[in-house]
Amino acid sequence: MNMLFLPVLFAVLYQVHTLPLHTEEDEYLFKSWMSQYDKNYEINEYYQRLQIFLDNKKKIERHNAGNHKFSMGLNPFSDMTFAEFKKSYLLTEPQNCSATRGNHLSSNGPYPDMIDWRTKGNYVTNVKNQGACGSCWTFSTTGCLESVTAIATGKLLQLAEQQLVDCAGAFDNHGCNGGLPSHAFEYIMYNKGLMTELDYPYTAKEGECRFKPDLAAAFVKGVVNITKYDEMGMVDAVARLNPVSFAYEVTSDFMHYKDGIYTSTVCHNTTDMVNHAVLAVGYAEQNGTPYWIVKNSWGTYWGINGYFYIERGKNMCGLAACSSYPLPLV
Repeated sequence: MNMLFLPVLFAVLYQVHTLPLHTEEDEYLFKSWMSQYDKNYEINEYYQRLQIFLDNKKKIERHNAGNHKFSMGLNPFSDMTFAEFKKSYLLTEPQNCSATRGNHLSSNGPYPDMIDWRTKGNYVTNVKNQGACGSCWTFSTTGCLESVTAIATGKLLQLAEQQLVDCAGAFDNHGCNGGLPSHAFEYIMYNKGLMTELDYPYTAKEGECRFKPDLAAAFVKGVVNITKYDEMGMVDAVARLNPVSFAYEVTSDFMHYKDGIYTSTVCHNTTDMVNHAVLAVGYAEQNGTPYWIVKNSWGTYWGINGYFYIERGKNMCGLAACSSYPLPLV
């Protein structure tokens, strides 16, 4: 080869190698998304996040082109890999959550075809946002206690997740690394109360416990665990009594959920794989598929204004592995 051509060849190869893997349209879409969710990056991170965003966009489009009961869409997490998302938003400590024999006493029905505690009265607080802290268990806990207390008293309180993050460690909870609603209900019962959000604001990070007994606003006199894998027990509780806290396994497709009834063939349905806790506020059926109506804690820009539907009756992703609710002391 003529040595004079080598610099030219290297220059051409370099240009090909450094050509961007995205179009102007891709970059415009990404910048519009950044503006929508108030995202800013340093220049190096910008191109890294752009590539992750485009990879996620392809996954979403591929899924939506298929035959599925739920659709995916861009949301505040579209610039994250699932590994990053998992580390920031899900339970990282293994959760031993099962109640082999629970203490919920089911009736024999019959049960209504659908129920939604959001429409039965002022019983469910607005969707909250846990931020980049694996504190979903605290939001499931406060959401359930807020609802059972409102059903019992007619007064809907906003309760303090941060108190649970900071103070409930002795009950096998781990702040931003995870915990379980059933353990948190035990903490509230033995601690003699939970403060309000106003008196103990949420910070999305672990801090010193600042519980003040004289400011306790909600109380628990007992904890009811539903026997593991007894999904009809969950139906019974939600139909007759109140919303119910539960945990399940989130896999990578769920972070992109937009609407429809979520189902998965890759998630596990055992007690040892759960990594997220939420609140069942009702159930219904659509085109022959029964589903749960679930309140999440990832803000209102995710899912159906912060809610999602997940298939009911199949212990989908282990959702019946460890469900519970508190008995309010009023």
